[in-house]
Amino acid sequence: MSTSHPIAILESLLFISGEPLSFKRLSKILSISEDAARQHLKILSEKYTQDTKCGLQLILNNTDVILTTKPEYASFVESLIKNSLQENLSKAALEVLAIIAYRAPITRVEIESIRGVNCSFTLRNLLLRDLIERQGNPEDARGYIYTPTFRFLESLGLKNIEELPEYSVLSKDARLNIIAEEGAQEKHKNSSSTLHTT
Repeated sequence: MSTSHPIAILESLLFISGEPLSFKRLSKILSISEDAARQHLKILSEKYTQDTKCGLQLILNNTDVILTTKPEYASFVESLIKNSLQENLSKAALEVLAIIAYRAPITRVEIESIRGVNCSFTLRNLLLRDLIERQGNPEDARGYIYTPTFRFLESLGLKNIEELPEYSVLSKDARLNIIAEEGAQEKHKNSSSTLHTT
């Protein structure tokens, strides 16, 4: 993979992720050192800071970085989120929510393997609506697992998740397990090959 424009690549990765990314993970994706990744991110952060017409900023700590909006535009962002939360769920959101409800705990990679498309924006929307929650993945410190919330159960009038229609069957459907596992393996394979590509 060409890294002739590492800052642009880092910006793209942070935009599509919607989650904090570690310097270690970013350095592996770009096949550069962690120090180089940090330096590129500092340059990108300074660019956002100096550009008064840009609404984005980077938040960095000792190990991770995330792309967010600048605080001075919070009221506009809140207005958009409020309107979004008041709207009906899209077909994509309903599909992702159903997958999480029946297959939780589940990772984003597994969700995307089942749906076949990127789900970052949809997951953020569901998190904002408090219909799902995100926790650290005990099997992969770099990722997260998603589960339905109490609000999700309350909104459907359910006492527990097992009351979902055909839960006992759909939650254990072997075909979905195979699809999710194949997707995870494919991502791992692609990540491994990226490390050996310049």
